[in-house]
Amino acid sequence: MGRSMTAPLLRLSLVDMNNGVVNEATRCFRRIFDAFQNKVRAANPGIEIRLQHVQPRNLGELPDRDADLVMSSGGPGSPHDGWDEPWCTGYRHFLDHVMDRATQAPATAPGLFVVCHSFEIAVQHFGLAEMRKRESLKFGVMPAYVTEAGRASSLLEPFEDRLFVWEHRSYEAVNLDEKRLAALGGELWAVESRPGGEVDKGDGLLAFRLGPGIVGTQFHPEADRPGVLAWIKRPQHAQNVVDTYGEDLYERMIRTLEDPTRLARTYALLLPTWLMQRFNELARFRGLNPIAAPEQDMRAFEDTQAAAG
Repeated sequence: MGRSMTAPLLRLSLVDMNNGVVNEATRCFRRIFDAFQNKVRAANPGIEIRLQHVQPRNLGELPDRDADLVMSSGGPGSPHDGWDEPWCTGYRHFLDHVMDRATQAPATAPGLFVVCHSFEIAVQHFGLAEMRKRESLKFGVMPAYVTEAGRASSLLEPFEDRLFVWEHRSYEAVNLDEKRLAALGGELWAVESRPGGEVDKGDGLLAFRLGPGIVGTQFHPEADRPGVLAWIKRPQHAQNVVDTYGEDLYERMIRTLEDPTRLARTYALLLPTWLMQRFNELARFRGLNPIAAPEQDMRAFEDTQAAAG
């Protein structure tokens, strides 16, 4: 039987920028979407939810323009590659579409969260900063420092001055164009070194509200503790961390991963809070019931994740 003509419909989209490379991020994004869908269905029995998984770089697929909530992943390689190819021009047109719709018709506009490779494309596309290649790969569990504007945002406010994140990148956004960011209605939310202090960890720009409808991070908020622990404890990866950063920092990363108030909290709160906020905005216009904020208690959060499968 077909869907009832009056049944509400929620359209979700995962934009997979991994270029066909198998990646833990896809599992993590799906895990977050699954838990979110369970909460939406519990509050709104009978709702139909469609999850679209598209792969622009290797299959030329693009997200539907009528998607409601879109998460767009990181991926390997340079954000400059393929810039004028159909998949990338199509994706950049989608970025414009999201921002235009969020400005003109926020009740029906998609919400978009861009991560790492997708973030790098978006930052370049909107001309917010220079996107340059780093001298070396940055990888591991690192702090991201929240700016004053970030602390004032409902998304990053729970983290206060810093959050712990998974980084794995060869590029970085630097030299912010403050006038361009302000013209788009955006804000800089997190940076690589503590604001107002010594630039001791780098001058990368790590999180933005890019403008209406679009939020993004250079780091990986979808990274979960089990996946990162498994990655970082593999002998080759462990040796790479030690060779790059030293034994002491490697041990500190392990302790950080085992602390439920650090990386695990970022996973539990950042993307789930964004999904909750965007859904509740849509729910007001569509006559749907809102969902509760994500659990900040890690035991309760893990229970909800286990229920999601």
